[in-house]
Amino acid sequence: MPALVWDQVGDRFYETGVDHGVLYIPDATGVYATGVSWNGLTTVTESPSGAEPTAQYADNIKYLNLISAEEFGATLEAFTYPEEWAQFDGLGVPEDGVFVGQQTRKMFGLSYRTRIGNDVMGDEYGYKLHLVYGCTASPSEKAYNTINDSPEAITFSWEITTTPVPVTGFKPTSLIVVDSGIVDAAALTSLETELYGDVTGTAHLPTPDEVIAIFAGTP
Repeated sequence: MPALVWDQVGDRFYETGVDHGVLYIPDATGVYATGVSWNGLTTVTESPSGAEPTAQYADNIKYLNLISAEEFGATLEAFTYPEEWAQFDGLGVPEDGVFVGQQTRKMFGLSYRTRIGNDVMGDEYGYKLHLVYGCTASPSEKAYNTINDSPEAITFSWEITTTPVPVTGFKPTSLIVVDSGIVDAAALTSLETELYGDVTGTAHLPTPDEVIAIFAGTP
């Protein structure tokens, strides 16, 4: 077996950036049937929680650890948001341009892309697709400041909680990540066509099982 080697040329990887944000709107059956572009997305902070050990004791010793269920949450920050976001941000729209607050917050889906770079190709090495299911946005503060000699655009922020969805052969999940540097390129193109749409189909968010099926049997 060869000895371990560190920091070889081409093996110095890093992740950066966030782009290609898409908001997915569920239909009456809960299928994320329609996707809309999310322009101005600046930050997605993924915040898993849970998976905490609880020690169990027997025979005067630590007998085992029971691990609590893991949950996925996130914080979204953006300069702006799609018009369709209103229904997920607790706003009713009785007429175009008229918004009624404190309404029921609906569930939505989300996808975004992060870049993978290395020491040879920089940020163009590849990317990861993050697909998030069962999202609900919590109310958030909005600070409107006077315009002064150092103007800054308002950054909107939302806390996101999730409800996991079924995955065959695995525990329910709220997050699927696809690495472009590992998966089959043709299958990746098929997935992106579903996520972003084309001239023949509307952008939509496939279920975890449908995502896995796209890559099944590919090298």
